[in-house]
Amino acid sequence: MRDDAVVIDLVTRARHGDQQAWNTLVERYAPLMWSICRRYRLSRADTDDVSQTVWLRLVAHLDQIRDPSALAGWIATTTSRECGQARGAARPFPTARLEAGTGDIPDGAEPAEALLLAAERRAALRQALTSLPPACQQLLAMLTEDPPVPYAQISARLGIPVGSIGPTRQRCLQKVRDHPAVAALIDPALPGAIRVS
Repeated sequence: MRDDAVVIDLVTRARHGDQQAWNTLVERYAPLMWSICRRYRLSRADTDDVSQTVWLRLVAHLDQIRDPSALAGWIATTTSRECGQARGAARPFPTARLEAGTGDIPDGAEPAEALLLAAERRAALRQALTSLPPACQQLLAMLTEDPPVPYAQISARLGIPVGSIGPTRQRCLQKVRDHPAVAALIDPALPGAIRVS
């Protein structure tokens, strides 16, 4: 099922009171909201307030959304406006053409789509990483520390031979690639596909 069709189905079901569909929408678009709030450098409390306000507006205007497949643009526009108000400097989102809450979704919501894609990638990777065995999680965490941890130190901490670190890393990354959430996003033919190496 195409992504647009999935969103349209979720919005349609949420309009008819399907709580599972609503929960899926929240899970899908919350990372987009958080990433926009981070751009505005809002505090945790302000981020929570903005998120709550945006979800309440969506509930109030769900029946008025004319193009459910462009929901990401509506959420990005509304979140950006709320972030601007939370900072005391209401700056409209660059792609916004109409007032948020009217049910209209702005055309050309490419920045929102890019933000959504990035948020979906992070969520998929986070999900895949948390499903790894603890030994893989520890190894990958140590290999990505800044500054880099020497292999000798990794070997001593994890109790594995230095020569096994590379092959073990590859097996752990293969588990990440094979995780359904990541596998769905890994398609070299798609623009913005993730690369796990």
